[in-house]
Order: sequence, then structure tokens, then C-alpha cells
Amino acid sequence: MTTVEIIEQHDHGVVLFRMTSEVLTVVVSNLGCHVLSLFAPDRSGIRKDVVLGFAHVEDCHHDGSYMGAVVGRVANRIGGASFDLNGKRYQLKANDGPNHLHGGEIGFNQKIFDYDILGDGIQFTCTSADGEEGYPGNLRLRVVYRLVGDTFGISYRAVCDQDTLANFTNHMYFNLSGTLENIAAHQLQVSADRIACVDAQGVANGTFLRVDGTPFDFRTLRTIGTHLHDDHIQLQYAGGYDHSFLLARNSDQVVLFHEETGRKMTISTTLPVIQVYTGNFLAGGCNGKHGKPYQNRDGIALETQLLPNSIHIEKKPSVILPKNQVWEAETTYRFTTE
Repeated sequence: MTTVEIIEQHDHGVVLFRMTSEVLTVVVSNLGCHVLSLFAPDRSGIRKDVVLGFAHVEDCHHDGSYMGAVVGRVANRIGGASFDLNGKRYQLKANDGPNHLHGGEIGFNQKIFDYDILGDGIQFTCTSADGEEGYPGNLRLRVVYRLVGDTFGISYRAVCDQDTLANFTNHMYFNLSGTLENIAAHQLQVSADRIACVDAQGVANGTFLRVDGTPFDFRTLRTIGTHLHDDHIQLQYAGGYDHSFLLARNSDQVVLFHEETGRKMTISTTLPVIQVYTGNFLAGGCNGKHGKPYQNRDGIALETQLLPNSIHIEKKPSVILPKNQVWEAETTYRFTTE
């Protein structure tokens, strides 16, 4: 049985909600669909918050970490902050050096969504106008958060009145310890035989690396910190892990495990890629829930999405959303203990 309630109402239409099941408690906002807290039990049944977040939800306006937000129109980086579509060049906002990141200066992470409370969750809806951040078409996005037992689920549905680009994700940072110990001791498993390589600016460059014999081989459960500082050019470019893993199966593709508490999170997604980001540049951001800024490696983001920089590196870019066609995806996060 899931309950959903409004717990806070702020100025400018910002609302906070609490979703509670027999196993989990999730606090979210209609500002950027931020997931602010997610309380999950350890093997003794003690619930602690396992996602990073802000002391105040409005702090997200001044922070570049996208902590817990839905991001888009296009998640990740678009090289050169521009693209060609139907014979026309579109110039996007360059908000990551010369590149475009996570939808630009005011992406969906900054928008106030309309909402409807459902029996087991919340439906959020919002529109991005034609030309916003440089993208063509009026795009309508629906995001549904559902909580059922031990599983938190996110589904996306988008449609646009012109050909455009679309690639949405949620940017939660996880730390299953509940105490903000360095995530290097967490164990990770990713069902992926290849990663998308990046250049020195973190942009996917169209080359791919087989994970065999590399620091990127997480096909079996491996401690994240084991090879985090290896002398590998891809780790040097990104300051750690910040790479897209091409998923090799259709469900239960990712496992994150914290041995001391027994907390285990299993991710299933309909999307083909997961970006593994070890919080390499978290230091110096806004105050977190504990009253101080987060430090590097305080959390790991596991962002399900389409291939980054798709418009430049795929022969048939999966990121193109044709006029009036529907972009749909679903990702679930199941929390258990061992």
C-alpha cells in the first residue's frame, strides 16, 4: 500500500510530496521533478536516506550537479552545442565550455511541473516552447513517479509538434551507506561489454572500448575504488568514471551494493545506455542536507539514457524524435538487503 501526500508548499508554485510504501519513503518536488530523499532499510531494518540532495530545494537554481532532477531536452553533452536537422543548423546554449549539457541553462531540471496525485505515485507534466535553449518544436513531457513496495519507478513520455531531439534521464546521486562515506567502497555491477569513449571535454567521440581487461569491466560485482585511479586515458579525461556503458541485456542491468549495511539497489531500464558518474566534481557546490557542501565521490550517479552525443556519432541518431511521435522510457530502482 502506497500513500502520497503534500508536505510543503513554497512560493512560486513549488510543492514537496512524500510517497511512502511498506519498504521505502521518497520525497520529491515538482521543481524539476527533483528526488530530494529516498529512505531505504539496511539489513537491520533501519531506514536511512540514500540519495544526495539540497538543504533547500530552491538551492538547485544555483547548483550545477543536477542532483536528483529530471534533465533534458537532451541529457548529457552535445559536442559544439549545435546540430544539423532536416538541413538546418541549430545553435544550442553552450553551458559546459563549448558544449551543451543536460538541456542547457534552463532545462527541465529548472521548470515547475504541473502535477496530479495518483494512487501509487505522482504524474508531472511540463512544456518546453519552440526555440527554448535552441531546440525546435513545442515539446510536452510527462514524468510519472511510482512507488510500489521495494521499487521506485520513473516513466517518461514526450511528444513534439516538430522534428526535434529528446533524451531524458534522472540525475540522482546514490550513497547506500546512509552516512556519506566515500562511494569508492560501494560495489557495482553493470551488464555491459562496451563503453562509449570520451574526449578531453567529456564528450562522447564516436569510438567504443571493450571492457575486457580495463578499469571499466563491471560485468561482475566489483568495488568501485579498485581501479578508479588507474593510469588509463579515459579515467584521466573524466577525472574518474563518467562514461556511458552500453547495456547488454533487457532487465536488471545494474546493481549497486554496500556490504556494511547490506543495502542493494537493482536498476532495470528500457533505455540502451547507463552513464556511470562517480561524482568527480561535486566539491564546492551548494550546501547539502547535512549543512555543508558535498565532496567529490560522496555519491554515484547512474543515469539511464540514449547514447550521448548521438546526433553527431550515430549514423541513425536515436536522439531524433520525429514530429508527433512518442518518446517513451521506463527505469525502476529496486531496494533489497543481503
